[in-house]
Amino acid sequence: MEENLKIPAHVALILDGNGRWAKKRGLPRQLGHKKGCETLEQVVEDAARLGIRYLTVYGFSTENWKRPEEEVGALMQLFRFYAKRLLAMAEKNNIRVRMIGERSRFAPDIVGAINVLEEKTKKNTGMIFVIAVNYGSRDEITRAVRKIMTDVEKGKIAPEDMTEKVFASYLDTAGIPDPDLMIRTSGELRLSNYLLWQLAYSELYVTECLWPDFNKEELLNAIRQYNKRERRFGGVTAVKTE
Repeated sequence: MEENLKIPAHVALILDGNGRWAKKRGLPRQLGHKKGCETLEQVVEDAARLGIRYLTVYGFSTENWKRPEEEVGALMQLFRFYAKRLLAMAEKNNIRVRMIGERSRFAPDIVGAINVLEEKTKKNTGMIFVIAVNYGSRDEITRAVRKIMTDVEKGKIAPEDMTEKVFASYLDTAGIPDPDLMIRTSGELRLSNYLLWQLAYSELYVTECLWPDFNKEELLNAIRQYNKRERRFGGVTAVKTE
């Protein structure tokens, strides 16, 4: 492995700074998002080749619907276009694609594209690429609690059976290990309603780099910092994932 780095098994990304990247260049925000999609394609391939087992990205949040209608529409069109490219890239690199979030709000053709991505890559055995779309952690937890309450009413589960492991099985990320490392671009120091349960013990890395400028070297810089940190839980040093 490059530089003998210990590669985190699961990396989460907040892709921030597309709009600012475009503004700095006097370009429309939509072109910043387009460049961000191109960056994502390359970073997904780089992550898979580095040996990362799970890569989760914040693609579209529940709060993003509040953006100007024109910008939201442009984002939807970008997703339609890049869904096909993503499928080709996933098949080329043996990547399995999984979506988390409440997809029912999207147009039927976008829901269909999501379903196709998951179905056609489900047998791939390489990196699992998780895309959070119409995702917000509070919404995820609220939906999980509703499911639990329903199952309690049906007698499927008793209150005394509830543990952290059982609760996690009701989340969108069921079956996915918690991130070892979370990277946020553009220098913002907040979680923005992203994986609040799952990031409880993750290492956090923030870079001033705007997302469209992010590349393999930036990813390696984050992993280098991850390698310098001791992973401790309640005073016990955790062994980093090879």
